[in-house]
Amino acid sequence: MAAEPLETLTVMHLVTTATTAPSMHNAQPWRFRYHRASHVFDVRAAPDRAMPRTDPDRRALHLGCGAALFNLRVALAHAGRRPDVTLLPDGTDDDLLAVVRAERTADPDTGLAALFPAIAQRHTSRHPFEEREVPDDVRTALREAAATEGAQLLFPEAWHTDTLLDLVQDAEGRDTLDPERFDDVRRWTRPDTDPAGPGTAPDGVPAYAFGPRRHAGRAPVRDFAGRRPSTGRADADFESTPHLALLGTADDRPQDWLRAGQAMERVLLLATGRGLATSLTSHALEWPDLRKLVRDPQSAMAHVHMILRLGFGPPGPTTPRRPVHDVLDIVE
Repeated sequence: MAAEPLETLTVMHLVTTATTAPSMHNAQPWRFRYHRASHVFDVRAAPDRAMPRTDPDRRALHLGCGAALFNLRVALAHAGRRPDVTLLPDGTDDDLLAVVRAERTADPDTGLAALFPAIAQRHTSRHPFEEREVPDDVRTALREAAATEGAQLLFPEAWHTDTLLDLVQDAEGRDTLDPERFDDVRRWTRPDTDPAGPGTAPDGVPAYAFGPRRHAGRAPVRDFAGRRPSTGRADADFESTPHLALLGTADDRPQDWLRAGQAMERVLLLATGRGLATSLTSHALEWPDLRKLVRDPQSAMAHVHMILRLGFGPPGPTTPRRPVHDVLDIVE
């Protein structure tokens, strides 16, 4: 079925939906361009929003943009369009990460469209979760979701979970010895925002989304406040046996990072729809030597891109997003 141009308000709504995706420190490192004549969306990196200290190769940037790309696909399917995606279409333009042709179809992807309600419900939760197992059927569904996008999802055994938590603690300790490593966090966190309401910045992690300080437990939740004061922040006991999952791929190239970002968002949306709270941690993955130790040597997952924390607990708050006119260009 031939494509038809999308109305301006529809394009704005689609991109607004795409930008609810998670990204490292909520930096939102993406831009979009819609070409009316060809009915194509460009998904571009915003290099000024990269993390030079903790993400020098831009892997995390690609993950975030991949998650936004997946949200765009879901929104298009929900609108009755078939998203035809090409990753890295121009070898001379490193910032052009994907193009998406939005074609009208009589047979939309119902699996994608069914995830649409979860986009507005998914928020990172930095709160304690219950000491309750994730059901086996949910784990199976999440593994299948990652595989659909060309990635793998692995639920580590007890020994591996202990290793992961030790590596996260190691990363935290290293950061205290290298204050410059905190520059990226300092740039993208807002510790002086009112914890009872939204802050004024359209990006970054505001104080009300930090969650409580960890008084006890082993959940790998990054303390965005660090040593800085954060008004009204409470302490809490987190779960002693957090339920983690590793998301990864066989290779470690930019196209793999984009696939992993799409897989990550599909997993997060499906988990949200199944009633789970979720959070992400990349702390141990920000050190190349620790990242190598994160993987299970008996697994075919050669490269880990994200550690997911899943469980039953309170959802996280809505965090700010850049206005759509800041991230979208529409051209003829």
